[in-house]
This record gives sequence, structure tokens and C-alpha cells, in this order.
Amino acid sequence: MSDPQILTVDLGARSYDIQVGHGLLEANPAFQAVAKGRSVAIVSDSNVDPLYGHQVELLLAPVAHQVVRIVVPAGESSKCWEQLDAIHDRMLEAHLDRKSLVVALGGGVVGDLAGFAAASFQRGIDFVQVPTSLLAQVDSSVGGKTGINHRRGKNMVGAFHQPRLVVADTGVLRTLPPRELAAGLAEVIKHGAIADRTYLEQVAADMPALLACDPDALARAILVSMRIKAGVVAADEREAGVRAHLNFGHTFGHAVEVGAGYGKWLHGEAVAAGMVMAADLSVRLGRMPATDMAVLVQAIEAAGLPVKAPQWPVDDYLRYMSIDKKADRGTPVFVVLDGLGKAATTRADEALVREVIATHLG
Repeated sequence: MSDPQILTVDLGARSYDIQVGHGLLEANPAFQAVAKGRSVAIVSDSNVDPLYGHQVELLLAPVAHQVVRIVVPAGESSKCWEQLDAIHDRMLEAHLDRKSLVVALGGGVVGDLAGFAAASFQRGIDFVQVPTSLLAQVDSSVGGKTGINHRRGKNMVGAFHQPRLVVADTGVLRTLPPRELAAGLAEVIKHGAIADRTYLEQVAADMPALLACDPDALARAILVSMRIKAGVVAADEREAGVRAHLNFGHTFGHAVEVGAGYGKWLHGEAVAAGMVMAADLSVRLGRMPATDMAVLVQAIEAAGLPVKAPQWPVDDYLRYMSIDKKADRGTPVFVVLDGLGKAATTRADEALVREVIATHLG
């Protein structure tokens, strides 16, 4: 194990560290210290467990009271009541208690599901995020958002539950399918778009190296993205203000995910198409020059991500957006850009939103 880079999410008594480095699942005293003497449930999915489940079990077993591995089917469809109940069943069968620890080993789906299992088990127990996808490493593993989907909307049932530790081993990204890697780059691009224009331009320049899984380029992107996310979470843990900016592209994007059926579009793919719509809305509202939108769209295209949403009736998009969890009394709230690197929230006239959606279907 190389010495990891450490970032801290400053939340007072609930602060926690983020480790970023290579080989963190092979030897990790800080991770072992969190698990020491506890019953540990490693929650993973059918893709990740065969790759890393045994490795994490070997790391923790020497210090833990017991280690059980719980495997759910891979894919967005596992973010549901049935899988949550199955996880709780296994935890109860293994006699886990309030002092036990959940380890979320996987991508964003596993992190959300296992985190919510920890948040809801015996009124809340500790958990550790071990993100194995780029999207989870740069975004969803940090900030304490956990939950499952409802048939009427994405992430409609959940809780804020901060992890004790985040372990981001960059070495695991070598096994990531190209489509999943590209989906993760959507969140990297998003962070630059809302908070740091220079970073966005660097990401665009590094895109060939990022797509080739170059370890140095990935480590740079992960560290900067996590630093941006950690700073936002520390300033606004429960999304009462600036944290909403992290939802750039998500109001449109979640409509794509729900309408297509969970898992048909990867989250990052939907966010990419959603960012194009949100950028166009920003331009039409007079908040951002069209040249800035072009820079953003070029970065999205360079990552091989979609810039067009599915060709559905505009009314369908509006219906899905009205039940988005960010909506206010059924009225969508949009994150827009006042130029690259500067985000804000606003409402928009429905006629204008219709024009934006219709422009970017294909």
C-alpha cells in the first residue's frame, strides 16, 4: 500500500476522512481500526464481490469479531425495498447489533443501498464506504446521502447518514468496464462546471488519459472532485443551500432515468444529457454565454457521453420532473450556471423548459 492522500469532511463530531490511493484494500491500518472488535457486514453486488469481496474479508477478519458477506444483484434495480429487507435479514441472522459495522463495497447503487441499510438498522449503525466505480469515488460515496428508489421517482426513500471512513482505492478502477468509466467522468465534468472552470478545462485536456485509465490522471481528477464535494458537504450537509448545486444536470437527468426504466441509462449518462439541457437553460435565461456551453458540451462529447436525451413526449419529461425530490410543491427547481464554475438555483417558465427539452431530444 502506498501512503494514501487524505481529505477530511469537516462536520464537527461527525467528521471523517477520505483515503485516496493505490492498494488500500491490501493493507489499511485505518480501515482495520474502524472494524476492530466489531461484527462486520460487507455488502457488495454480484459483479464486485467476486473481484474484491474476499480481499476485503481477508483485510478485516484478523481484527473483526466476525465478517459476513452479503451479495445483491448488480444494477440499479437492487435499490429497492426487497433488497433492503434481504440485507437486514442477513444482518439479523448473523446477530449484528448496534455496535456492528456495514462496509459498502461497490459502486453508487451499493453505496446508497448499504448506507441506507446501515442508517435504518437498529436506528442507525456505522458504515464505511469502499467505492469501486469512478462515479462513486468522485461523488456518491461522499456526503452521507443513502437511499433506495421508488417506482414514482429516484432516491425518494432514504436518509442522510455519514460514513465513518471512505476508502477510494484507485487500483480497482482497472476492472471497470469502459461504459462505467465514462459514466463516472460525467460527475467529474459536473464538478468543474459548477465550481472550477480551470479544473473542467484540465479534465477536457486529460480526457484521452482518463479514458485510458491512466493512474496519474485518474488520481488527479478524483482528488480534485472529492475536494470540491467535501467542501460543499461541509458547508451544507443537508442540502439547504449550496449543496443543491451538486444536482446540476440531475433534474433533467433523473427524468431520463425514471422514464427509461432504472438501469437502462447509467446515472452518469443521464446526468450528461441533463447537463446539456441545464446549460442550454442557463444560456436562454441570459445567465451564461453560449461559448461556455460549447466548452461543456465538448467535454461531455470527448468522454463519449450522450448529449441527447430519449425522444419522448415533452409532457412525459415534465411529469417526471414534477415528482423529482428537488421539486418545490410540484414545481421543478433547476441548477443553472452563471458561467462555467459558478452555479445557482432557479425556477423557469414552463414554456421555456419545454423548448429546452425539445431541442435536445434525439
